Amino acid sequence: MSSLTVHQPPTSQDLASDAVINGANPLVMRQLSVVCATGSRLEQLERWYLFVRDAIRYDPFLINLKPEENAASRTLENQRGHCVHKSVLLVAGFRALGVPARLGLARVRNHLAASSLELKLGTDVLTPHGYVAFWNGQRWVKCTPVFNRALCEKLGTSPLEWDGEQDVLFQPLDRNGDRFMEYLEDYGLFNNWPMELIRRQLQEMYPHAFNAAGEWQLPA
Repeated sequence: MSSLTVHQPPTSQDLASDAVINGANPLVMRQLSVVCATGSRLEQLERWYLFVRDAIRYDPFLINLKPEENAASRTLENQRGHCVHKSVLLVAGFRALGVPARLGLARVRNHLAASSLELKLGTDVLTPHGYVAFWNGQRWVKCTPVFNRALCEKLGTSPLEWDGEQDVLFQPLDRNGDRFMEYLEDYGLFNNWPMELIRRQLQEMYPHAFNAAGEWQLPA
């Protein structure tokens, strides 16, 4: 976990490829070469952000606590993922492009949560919710690649657009002027995938979603 300030420079860990944030994986590298083949560094970042946001379908039910199931390469294989999956993929790509990046986690209230999701979870509070912070050369900028354009249109709101200078965390109001998402608590930024924190948050918030062996098994 990191308590870094907005202008605190990155470290070598913020560029590392590991078992989960595996930007050096051949599948991730091939996808980067297709999506970010040309353009300036800033244009490449925007293209990767839009790819992760829109080409990877948001699936809030796709939760698995095995490291290999959370790897950026696995999310590419699945072509879908929940907020942490998509954020890990974004971080992996940014690092592979030479831009320091970290995974952010928070607790949020989704005011437009699908009724099926809210029914299974027993609440409209989602935790941990994933986002990303990247170093733009001067400061850490936060962004959220989670909700794809098609889903946003279905829910009556606009997707979060790319901004290389300002934080983009809050979904716009829906067409009725109501809030889409509310951040309740920010757990901070992480150099790697914090499995124990994620497990603890899930167990505390959704104990009914774990079986007797302690494995995530959301009831059908």
